[in-house]
Amino acid sequence: MDFLKKLDKKVFYPSALICLVFIAWMAAMPEAAGNAINAALTFINTTFGWLYLTLVSIFVLVCFILAFSKYGKIKLGKDDDEPEYSTFSWFAMLFSAAMGIGLIFWSIAEPMSYFVAPPVGEPNTAATAQWSLRQTIFHWGLHPWSIYAITGMALAYAGFRKDLPARISSIFEPVLGRNNLNGGLAKAIDVFAVIASIAGVATSLGFGAMQINGGLNYLIGITVENSVTVVIIAVVTCLFIISAVTGIKRGILWLSNINMSLMGILMVFMLVAGPTLYILNSIVSATGDYLQNIAWLSFYADPNGVYAKQAGYDWVGGWTVFYWAWWISWGPFVGGFIARISKGRTVREFVLGVLIAPVLLSILWLGIFGSTAIHIDLFGAGGIGEAVSKDMTSALFITLSNLPGGHVFAIVATALIATFFITSADSATFCIGMYSSGGDLEPDTGLKVFWGVIEGAVTAALVASGGIAALKASSILSAFPFMLIICGIIYCMFKSFNGEFAPPKKSAKGAAMADREAARG
Repeated sequence: MDFLKKLDKKVFYPSALICLVFIAWMAAMPEAAGNAINAALTFINTTFGWLYLTLVSIFVLVCFILAFSKYGKIKLGKDDDEPEYSTFSWFAMLFSAAMGIGLIFWSIAEPMSYFVAPPVGEPNTAATAQWSLRQTIFHWGLHPWSIYAITGMALAYAGFRKDLPARISSIFEPVLGRNNLNGGLAKAIDVFAVIASIAGVATSLGFGAMQINGGLNYLIGITVENSVTVVIIAVVTCLFIISAVTGIKRGILWLSNINMSLMGILMVFMLVAGPTLYILNSIVSATGDYLQNIAWLSFYADPNGVYAKQAGYDWVGGWTVFYWAWWISWGPFVGGFIARISKGRTVREFVLGVLIAPVLLSILWLGIFGSTAIHIDLFGAGGIGEAVSKDMTSALFITLSNLPGGHVFAIVATALIATFFITSADSATFCIGMYSSGGDLEPDTGLKVFWGVIEGAVTAALVASGGIAALKASSILSAFPFMLIICGIIYCMFKSFNGEFAPPKKSAKGAAMADREAARG
């Protein structure tokens, strides 16, 4: 237990205690815990849904202001620092850590859910098809990456340019002062960051494990049920702990490059084996629709209950607010991980790299997979929408089964889900270890193992108690305090960046001499 000697005890012990109590509560009283979580979720969605929509949209605007203003020239590091990783490896690692596993789960499940049960318009129609793809791209586009960009940029600046410890509270140095970075408020900020990270990654790992279960059911007939999913979580947790122990330059980097290769193989297969022209036309149309309507999409809160009435539930809360909360809960660990691998890049390079390249890749992935599934239901054998309504985890594999060679590529897809599971959890374990050890850029192996076990246990508890609904709820609830912390991060970041352009302060003696010279005329 050597890692206990290197802990930031004021962050580690409260965070660990909260997680352990939560796991015990979910295990001992799953039904009561589920009801309490759902009640809290309803309150947050009803009372603060508008705030999620507003603030996350502001985050997007802030990113573009930073990229295209004088602040864009600021380097995230010393003036002579150069990037540690190639651009390709940088993209691969940040994409694998931030999106991979969730993008695979929802790339077909989300647009098909809208297609068969839209909150507006008629189901299973051509008009609804484009609406469904546009809405999916919106949820995976600029908004989530703006959250990661803000958190990651602020952390990289504080750590590599100002030589502060690699933890969220260091960003608040302009307000708290260096002498107070070990005070109670700073530690509370870091605890919130750890808890949000645990909840966010648990949501993704839960989705990933459920989809692996769906893939194994399709390939070898293993039953789809929560107990099997929990076993999968346990197995893959062991694998990502092994990866975490090997470090970034071996485990995460190696697996991230594998992820990008497997993604490329699947995308090319789907594009060639699927309805190629329909896919390309759908991507172009849905992207244009997204860009044309991004402002309206960003701020639509369904005040008159139009969506809710047709859908039969709070549609905006269940989808858009859930996604924004999920991305916010990923902010601390994805931002921390991106910061760790972005030393030496300028603010402009960082923002444009984090916003544009991953968003374009997400649009391609969603467009290729989503439009292929929609085409099968509109013009082919059909049945995908019906299957998604019964079991979302089957969406990808049923779509592949409609294509030549689909069974072989279902194996590739299952492997990709597993490797994305490992890289996402690995990145989270690394960053949570960093935050709970006072900002150590190389957290102790024992600490990473501990947090890896906690991540797996929280994921298993949520899946066992409520499946997808519980996973969604955990993100929304844990994200709320960190959303407010991001607002503070933006204020502190502008305050720090403005200091880069302030004229150097004169000493009192120098100022007096300048005044005398001016008086002499």
